[in-house]
Amino acid sequence: MDSPQVENDLVRVLFTEDQILAKVGEMAARIDADYAGKDLLMVGVLRGAVMVMADLSRALDRHVEMDWMAVSSYGSGTKSSGVVRILKDLDTDISGRHVLVVDEIIDTGLTLGWLISNLSSRKPASVEIATLLRKPDAAQMTVPVKYVGWEIPNEFVVGYGLDYKERYRNLRAIGTLAPRVYS
Repeated sequence: MDSPQVENDLVRVLFTEDQILAKVGEMAARIDADYAGKDLLMVGVLRGAVMVMADLSRALDRHVEMDWMAVSSYGSGTKSSGVVRILKDLDTDISGRHVLVVDEIIDTGLTLGWLISNLSSRKPASVEIATLLRKPDAAQMTVPVKYVGWEIPNEFVVGYGLDYKERYRNLRAIGTLAPRVYS
């Protein structure tokens, strides 16, 4: 980890950098096979997906285009409000395109469900989801996810793009944040 302070903020490390990169490589191999002969537009969900998107795109054995969206349903809290706002929309017209939405984690599914509905209304050829982490016990909405790295317990995790108040995103591993930090 980065410092003793950061290490003390984590209850435990769930996935090391090597484990994450291996999992992203596995996901990339499946994506390469599934999109053989098709142009692919990867849409990253800012800010958390930056790390996953960068490593996933580099692990692919193909050309890909990338674009970004920023949506929010959290405000400054740790629980989703359920009200989604677009903070940054796509710069790319996705009509007729094969779109792969990349996110770092699926928690309640509410924000991503709204986002998929929004993108689907723009008439893409297809829309699929890739996420590194999914919390099935936190789900409030079923969202069809084609590529999942790991399913994890409903714990507050940080690192590798995941944050608490914009901190911890730059950790190379993913760990459970100590409740004393966020309670």
